[in-house]
Amino acid sequence: MGFFSNILEKLGLKKDKEEEKPASAPAAAAKKADPTFHPTEKFHPTGAPAGAANARAIPEVDVVAKLEKMAAGSGLDWKVSIVDMLKVLGIDSSKDARIELAKELGCPADLIGGDYSKMNVWLHKEVLRRIAANGGNIPGNLLD
Repeated sequence: MGFFSNILEKLGLKKDKEEEKPASAPAAAAKKADPTFHPTEKFHPTGAPAGAANARAIPEVDVVAKLEKMAAGSGLDWKVSIVDMLKVLGIDSSKDARIELAKELGCPADLIGGDYSKMNVWLHKEVLRRIAANGGNIPGNLLD
């Protein structure tokens, strides 16, 4: 499990095992269920035919409320600091852990090392962007 997966898990955004099945499983199930199935039919990641009205949306998690509740009384400001965010989540926030996370998320090499404040700013924004991409409701002002 990657470092970022741990963040998603702590926020309740980790995908269920059912959703992580190979893409071919929905096609095989559809073929068994429907003898008129055509193998070139496109499927939505949920397993439903593309454009199907019953396609499930990614559930949105109120990340802000969760983090605010977790940070209450701690004096930690997760909205501006990756170190504080990781501490609020109970995840290793050491320099080595942040470097590992930065590499996992594709941080530009010139931001890793030397002045770690640049890496931390990039990392904070990227973590928030990826949380939002995984169903977390991150306000736009935190993504700018």
